[in-house]
Amino acid sequence: MLADHDHQHDHDHRHPVNFDPTAPEKDPFGPAPTAGRPFRIGLGGPVGSGKTALTAALCRSLGAEVDLAVVTNDIYTTEDADFLRRAGVLAPDRIEAVQTGACPHTAIRDDITANLDAVERLEQRHPGLRLILIESGGDNLTAVFSRGLADAQIFVVDVAGGDKVPRKGGPGVTTADLLVINKIDLAERVGADMTVMTADAHRMRGELPVITQSLTDTPEAPEVTAWVREQLAR
Repeated sequence: MLADHDHQHDHDHRHPVNFDPTAPEKDPFGPAPTAGRPFRIGLGGPVGSGKTALTAALCRSLGAEVDLAVVTNDIYTTEDADFLRRAGVLAPDRIEAVQTGACPHTAIRDDITANLDAVERLEQRHPGLRLILIESGGDNLTAVFSRGLADAQIFVVDVAGGDKVPRKGGPGVTTADLLVINKIDLAERVGADMTVMTADAHRMRGELPVITQSLTDTPEAPEVTAWVREQLAR
């Protein structure tokens, strides 16, 4: 039997990690100069939230009026780029695919080289580009774009994750320039309360905008398209 002993030393129970759900991720890059180049919008969000479908909708809605191109990010495949090419939303040479080989946030925030290379190829191929959409591979609520890569960010969540998603926070939800709550036509089927979900999203984001949409009901994504037009007008 072990001898009894005095338990006199103190335990430090402080946590060194910041668990504030509104805390932004550290950006290793500064904002990139915007003069003389296309405006770049990043689309991020969890797996299956509808980022690629939204990207396709924006291409359809804006393609006739804005000279644009797309960069997609997948871990091991070119699945999202292939989907967009098959859908015919843009000419194939206006779509570049990046294979990140790791969690997608590494290529949109930590080491943005591969994405910048893809952007440069598109700019050289199409000198008149005005807009480049950069779609991230599916990631979690912390997947934010470096400002060295994206001038503005859209973060996409969907109702299938439950109405708790916005109040979970995370930099994607709280700091993105636009939050899109997608697939609202499924809310009743999955038991998601849209009143709660929308209220929580506005509470977590303050003055930053929130759009709810169903691409089944409005396949042209009119509100997000209008928001993109506003960004370009600035």
